[in-house]
Amino acid sequence: MEFMLKLPDIGEGVAEGEILKWLVKEGEAVKEDQSLVEVMTDKVNVQIPSPKDGKIARLLVKEGEVVKVGHGILVIEVEEDAQDSPVPAEPSSQAAPAPAPQSARPQVALDRVLATPATRKLARELGVDLTTVIGTGPVGRVTDDDVRSGRPSPAVASSAAPAPSSGEERIQLRGVRKVIAERMAKSFHTMALVTLVDEVDMTELVLLKEAFKGSAEKKGVKLTFLPFIIKAVIPALREFPYANSTLDERNGEIVLKKRYNLGIAADTPNGLMVPVLKDADLKDIFELSAEIERLASRARTGELGLEEVQGSTFTITNLGSIGGLFATPIVNYPEAAILGTHRISKRPVVRDGKIEVRDMMYLSLSFDHRVIDGAYGARFMNRVIEIIQDPKKILSEIL
Repeated sequence: MEFMLKLPDIGEGVAEGEILKWLVKEGEAVKEDQSLVEVMTDKVNVQIPSPKDGKIARLLVKEGEVVKVGHGILVIEVEEDAQDSPVPAEPSSQAAPAPAPQSARPQVALDRVLATPATRKLARELGVDLTTVIGTGPVGRVTDDDVRSGRPSPAVASSAAPAPSSGEERIQLRGVRKVIAERMAKSFHTMALVTLVDEVDMTELVLLKEAFKGSAEKKGVKLTFLPFIIKAVIPALREFPYANSTLDERNGEIVLKKRYNLGIAADTPNGLMVPVLKDADLKDIFELSAEIERLASRARTGELGLEEVQGSTFTITNLGSIGGLFATPIVNYPEAAILGTHRISKRPVVRDGKIEVRDMMYLSLSFDHRVIDGAYGARFMNRVIEIIQDPKKILSEIL
């Protein structure tokens, strides 16, 4: 008998998903709990397992298609006595043919070659035409190793002359990049965004971090400035709760959050990800350091679970390691505010009428003016700066 697998309810607030890549093909035998397809939601990538042993009868949607929760995505042939509650498969006009075997993949337009943005970037840097490379990854996906080897497909190798270049490359807007585009546009066009920029004297915090370096090494964690910044932000959020809120437009309510779940913007090969440090106020700097590294590593490898990217109440984004004087970050919708931290550099400043060289850093606070007034945002920023600049104030928070 045939069993139709529908896109399941993946998690709270997820109504649809993009079929990122099929991990099986038509006619293939599968086992219960075997991963069938990778789906991109607006939060994270997830793999959908097979509910039964059986054989893939039909793939009902193509890679790149966005489907609603409850929509049929494939049909599995199962033994009649192995099916607890058979659901007859419904005919679908969206049925897609199984992907061709890797060795026989025809040359196609560059925007149809399966490759991650990071792999495409590598190909551009090495001058490798992706349409001439045989992909050895799942469903013929081109990997970094494929690009480095630069192996041409037989069809291309036997070609008399290469096709003329069009002078441009078209990359389909899909997956993580598509989600980022949609969420950033929604934030920018929905909120009344304001950005406040100030500077903070990091000199004392630099010394404080150095004092804790040995303790961190003994605990096996790499200590950065981010845990200290977090511990300066939390008391400011307690004093200025509208910075830790969301706007419920449907019910006309500002929702003040009583937990401090901080989103940490992470730059990954697949785009911007925002893993969430749950209950950051209950962790010390060493626990925060370990959790930040764990989440950042999972973000880079695309292994974040849905629960690890949901529930943030305030976000911090750090551009300091990359460069730039300062930036105007876009609020992580539907939060009310985001704090940007930047490069620490030595600059001459005036202290008690004298010029001193101090470790200085710019901070940029973007916020939704519908929820937070300018003066309120400035007072919140002042409180963060006050705590960072006074080790006595931050010392009570970091341990």
